[in-house]
Amino acid sequence: MDPAYDHDPFFEPVIADRFERRLIADLAAGRCAAIRVPGFFSPDECALVLDALLKVEFATYGRQRVRPEVMRFGVGVSDYRKNGTISDDYWTAVDESRRAWDDLKLPFDPFELCRSRLGAELPQPVEVARHGGRPMGAGVAREPNQGFLVHFDDAQREFSGPFLDADIICQFAFNLYLSVPDEGGETVVWRHRWHPADDKHKPAGSYGFEESVVGDAESFHMRPRTGEAVLLDPRNFHAVRPSNGGRRIALGFSVSMTDTGQLLTWG
Repeated sequence: MDPAYDHDPFFEPVIADRFERRLIADLAAGRCAAIRVPGFFSPDECALVLDALLKVEFATYGRQRVRPEVMRFGVGVSDYRKNGTISDDYWTAVDESRRAWDDLKLPFDPFELCRSRLGAELPQPVEVARHGGRPMGAGVAREPNQGFLVHFDDAQREFSGPFLDADIICQFAFNLYLSVPDEGGETVVWRHRWHPADDKHKPAGSYGFEESVVGDAESFHMRPRTGEAVLLDPRNFHAVRPSNGGRRIALGFSVSMTDTGQLLTWG
């Protein structure tokens, strides 16, 4: 193969000093695969949130579905999928999560600050999404020290019927790194999207896939940095490598772009 065709120039992360409107449009259109913004949170802001989180107990994602174990503080809708819909238990968990975050007594709402800075150049504010008129979870703190398996995220495939009270054009994933390990913890993204034949690489009951699913697809690595925020297209298969020498704790939420161009978030 001609080396000139080995790399897709649209399949790469872009580093910027803010989430520019044009870059978010590029991500939605597939003209880049991720946007990285170093210094999205200051060291003091990271330390405030991290210190509070280190004093509380983290729960886990469903152990039968998510192996190796991933710790979390907050609620994720993926744990509350029942027959292709959001189970009623999710709303109870959302209320409990809001109270738990309020109990941290932080001087600011970290998810609100993320939404505000993410949407600073957009014509409409970034808001928490609604389902059936009810606001969804704002986000979650995740600690995948043993890594995440190869997987993709696409709510429109995972849930049947209307997922949000808005028409979704595309989906992003947002992460803000509060602490990073000395080694490892990289996010790997492949230029590969789900195909029905991929399911033969998926162990029964697991959210993830064997790495053979991506074959020789082009990939890139992103090593996390404290205070950095990343917005990526999670429909591309991706994984997180195990951490060594420290905890990898990040705030995260999913983001949808609606048919009006507004960004809505959920946990």
